Amino acid sequence: MEKIYPQKLQRGDTLRIIAPSDAHRSCWTPEIIELAEERLAGLGLKVTYSKHIDEMDKFEASSIESRVSDFHDAFLNPDVKIVMASDGGWVCNQILRYIDWNIVRSNPKIFCGFSDITALDNAIFAKSGLVTYSSPNFGHFGKKIKIESQLESFRKCLFLDDPINILPSYEWSNDAWYKDQNNRTFMANEGYHVINEGEAIGTSIGGNQCTLNLLQGTEYMPSLKDSILFIEDDNEVQPKTFDRDLQSLIHLPDFSGVRGILIGRFEKSSHMTKELLEGIIASKKELDHLPVIANLDFGHTDPKITFPVGGEVKIEADKDHCQITILKH
Repeated sequence: MEKIYPQKLQRGDTLRIIAPSDAHRSCWTPEIIELAEERLAGLGLKVTYSKHIDEMDKFEASSIESRVSDFHDAFLNPDVKIVMASDGGWVCNQILRYIDWNIVRSNPKIFCGFSDITALDNAIFAKSGLVTYSSPNFGHFGKKIKIESQLESFRKCLFLDDPINILPSYEWSNDAWYKDQNNRTFMANEGYHVINEGEAIGTSIGGNQCTLNLLQGTEYMPSLKDSILFIEDDNEVQPKTFDRDLQSLIHLPDFSGVRGILIGRFEKSSHMTKELLEGIIASKKELDHLPVIANLDFGHTDPKITFPVGGEVKIEADKDHCQITILKH
């Protein structure tokens, strides 16, 4: 299937917020919503909301019909240039079978989100060829402090065409910022963790690993041929479950097409260490010849970079030098 890169954004473009997983009002306070709107307006975007954004059932999501309707409406509306998920959750993969993929192919535009939205990011690329973006969800733009690098990554990836050299952040956080914006904890970032050296160029596929694995064996799983696999996980993962989920990906018939692996920073609650991660990677002979780099700024810690699903990425890594470049996005 031919790859489609959506048109880049311009100031004045309309952004549509949808809730393909958890309902909007189950996630964010009015204060966070207001600040997120201000942040995105500062980038020149007009924030609009889908019709069923606040609908919520006993599972804290709207009905499948409402979510699909909002998704279709966002892509069919010619004024909407970017579609963003309000937040993640648990049930995004429920809607995949009900989406009219011809609507997506015929109306290509930017779609972005992360965590449970990984299912939709990758399904869109697999079914339509449209490049999508693993990016902060709407509410994550509602942070009060130290959001500059997140905004700059989002701007570079979605407003500009130039290649992007991904640099590690100076510091990171893994606190419940949405509960108390005035008491944040930040830690020094040790930089990239090169586990296996090497060089590779490939199509970026991935996002949240446990969500990506929901697509295995379905028509919604993208091909891993000539890919750079980027994966991260949330606060429910432990070293053993990360190992198991990674092994499941390795068992896919086309895993032999993977050219390199990028791993997002683990949450503190995972109890993952550099030594444990190195041991997991070393235990899998299928990875011996692949460059593997960990501690990237995507996933469930902050800051969060924006990373394409379906873009072209180059890795150059040894113990003394590491460069990750998004060539096409």
